[in-house]
Amino acid sequence: MASVLTAPSPDRSTQPSTEETATSRETTQQAVHNGATRHIARMGRAVTVKEGLNWVTLTTITIFHIGAVAAFFFFSWQRLAVMAILYVLAINVGIGMCYHRLLTHRGYHTPKWIEYIMSVFATMALEGGPIFWVATHRVHHQLSDHEGDPHTPREGKWWAHTGWIFFGEALHAQTDVLKRYSPDLYRDKFHLWLSKYHWLPITTSGVLLLAGGWIWGGWKNAVGMVLWGVLLRVTLGLHATWLVNSATHLWGSRRFETRDDSRNSWWVALLTGGEGWHNNHHAHPVSARHGLKWYEIDPNFWGIWVLAKLGLAKKVQVAKYDPANPKPAGL
Repeated sequence: MASVLTAPSPDRSTQPSTEETATSRETTQQAVHNGATRHIARMGRAVTVKEGLNWVTLTTITIFHIGAVAAFFFFSWQRLAVMAILYVLAINVGIGMCYHRLLTHRGYHTPKWIEYIMSVFATMALEGGPIFWVATHRVHHQLSDHEGDPHTPREGKWWAHTGWIFFGEALHAQTDVLKRYSPDLYRDKFHLWLSKYHWLPITTSGVLLLAGGWIWGGWKNAVGMVLWGVLLRVTLGLHATWLVNSATHLWGSRRFETRDDSRNSWWVALLTGGEGWHNNHHAHPVSARHGLKWYEIDPNFWGIWVLAKLGLAKKVQVAKYDPANPKPAGL
C-alpha cells in the first residue's frame, strides 16, 4: 500500500549527475522522512512514556489477569470448550484472518458482510477497534524496529511485549494519525461505528455467558463461564498477540534479510495460528499465507483457503518463495 510518510519522489529533470550528489539527495530525503515520522506518527517509547501511565488501560488489564488466575478455581470441561471456541473466533478469525491479513494488508478480499462479522469477532480480543488496530500495525510495518515503532524490542523486551500499551493516550486519542494510516476504514461507516463501540461485542458476550451459565447451572456456573469465556480467554489471547510484537523480533530464524529484526518462531505460530512466521510476513507483508514451507503450519491461512473454496474470499495473495533466490517482497 502507499505510504503516507514517504518523501515525494525527486523531479526526473533534476536527477543528480554524480554519485556524490545522489548520496546527498538520499540523505536529505531520509531526513525529511524522519521529520515527517516524528510529526505524524507520534508513537513509540520516547513519546508515550512522557505522557505517563494510562491508568484505565493498566487497571483493565490487571483485572483481567486477576480473573484469569481465578478461572482455574472454576474449571470444567464445558467452560474450557467455550473458551476454546471463543478464542479461535477472536484470535484466529478476528485478529489473524481479519484485522491483520484482511484489513491491514488486504491480502485477500471478502464480501462486506463477512468482513464485518470477522471484525466483530476481533473486538472480542480486547485489542481495540479496527481503525486503531490497523493504523497501529501499519505504523509498525512502516517503522519496524526504528524510531516511532509502537512496540520494538530495541526499546526493551518488556516494552515490546506489554509496556507500550500502558503509557500515554497517543495511540487512542490521535484521530488524525489513525485517519492517515487507515483512510480505507475511516470512510467505512460500519468500521467507524465499531471502532467507537468496540467494547460492545465483548460486553454482550459476557452478559450472555453470565445469563446462560445461571440458567444452566446456577451462580457458580455463571461466574465460571465469565471467568473462562472472557477473562482467561482474553488474557491468553493478549499475550499470544503480544508475543508476535516481542518474541518474534528477538528469537527465531531469519529466512529473509529484512530491514527489521523480524524472526520466524514455530512456538508463537502455534499459539497464534501462524502469525509467528513473522520474518516471512515482513518479507512478504501482502501475502495472505505466512507459512511458506510445508512444515510451517498456518491455520489462519487455512481458514482463508476455506473461504476461497466457498467463494467467500477473492484475490488471495500468496508469496512465491524461491529457495534459490530468497528475496523480500515481490509476490
